Amino acid sequence: MTLIASVTPTTAVTVVGLDAAGAPPHPALAPVLAAAGLVVGAARHLAVVPVPAGADTIALGPLAPALHRLTEAVAAGVPAVVLASGDPGLFGIVRRLRAAGLPLRVVPAVSSVAAAFARAGLPWDGAAVVTAHGRDPRPAVNACRALPLVAVLTAPGAGAAELGEGLVGWSRRLLVAEHLGTDAERIRAVTPEQAAAETWADPHVLLSLADAAPADAAPADAAPDRGVGGGMRADNQPAAAPAGGWALPENRYIHRDSMITKSEVRALVVARLRPRLGRLIWDIGAGSGSVGIECALLGAAVLAVEQDPGAGATVRANADAHAVHVRLVTGRAPAALAGLPEPDAVFVGGGGVDVLAAVVARRPERVVLTLAALDRVAPAVNLLRAAGYTVEGSQLSAARLADLPGGSIRLAATNPVVVLTGERQ
Repeated sequence: MTLIASVTPTTAVTVVGLDAAGAPPHPALAPVLAAAGLVVGAARHLAVVPVPAGADTIALGPLAPALHRLTEAVAAGVPAVVLASGDPGLFGIVRRLRAAGLPLRVVPAVSSVAAAFARAGLPWDGAAVVTAHGRDPRPAVNACRALPLVAVLTAPGAGAAELGEGLVGWSRRLLVAEHLGTDAERIRAVTPEQAAAETWADPHVLLSLADAAPADAAPADAAPDRGVGGGMRADNQPAAAPAGGWALPENRYIHRDSMITKSEVRALVVARLRPRLGRLIWDIGAGSGSVGIECALLGAAVLAVEQDPGAGATVRANADAHAVHVRLVTGRAPAALAGLPEPDAVFVGGGGVDVLAAVVARRPERVVLTLAALDRVAPAVNLLRAAGYTVEGSQLSAARLADLPGGSIRLAATNPVVVLTGERQ
């Protein structure tokens, strides 16, 4: 089976990466550039390569005119070259050119992400790479909140200052790499607070490291660890399902007096919260932290709110045991919710109608709550509907196998629970 379409060099657009690490251009650039009738690239790229005197050039701004000219060049058999930064297949122009149906030959160089990790002397085989360029930066911030090692491609208005502001309260060390591969190259280690207070030169790459980072990666005045769960997943693969599964049995968590969401209920709750990389989940009334921890195992950033300091210590211990990062806020909701970053979904495992009202006032996409008392169901449903949420609900009643003397087996019922899900219209 043929997986890659075959194209001849004369019909393909050659996309050449210029090395973000500052090395000379790839040897393949000289011959394709010498034969080019059309050269496309940012103004800074066009200025540093020997464009043939007879070739047309397009300095990239809006991409549509360049795509049109490239399509015409391919149809006319005119050799065309596109200049890009680093590896153009990594959050680069290759995706847009492929989407336009252009046949491509790609000659990559060292990407800015690889160069940044190299400059810092850090391995990055387990890093998550995300971009804040040309899109809402919140998913990138949430990836940094959730994972121990993240590289972010930034943009004006979505750079180290904005990302640092979003990471205040999380135990993160930030490495900001400016002007990689140029005489103005600079790499600085800062706290989120320091990053938020500074102005950074574009372009730059941000590396976000949790407390597993080497000690020399942090400045002397770095803030102490305020996070929960200092360990790093061995595979650090947020897109994959956790190796140990989810809806784990209660004995996989430390908990007091069975104060834990049962695994059967937890399975539905986590499914309704839809955790994934780029989302922020609040776990209010966290108790053992089991719901939030399983959301973190699936890649989400998690804020656990718990009023009992003893239970907070339990959340910390459980997060450490499962090697995930969960930020703990100790305080009583709804007051403790003030000033927290906006959630994508919220689990309300404790608190009354006043807590639910405070949650819906923040307008998360989804709100999930569990109720054991039936007299609390109608007020919760009415409140969600009045706030513009569509509501679904289920009563879960599980019966587990239990052994009897003599080898017989019976069913032991667990307490029924109502699970409500509100989805913002």
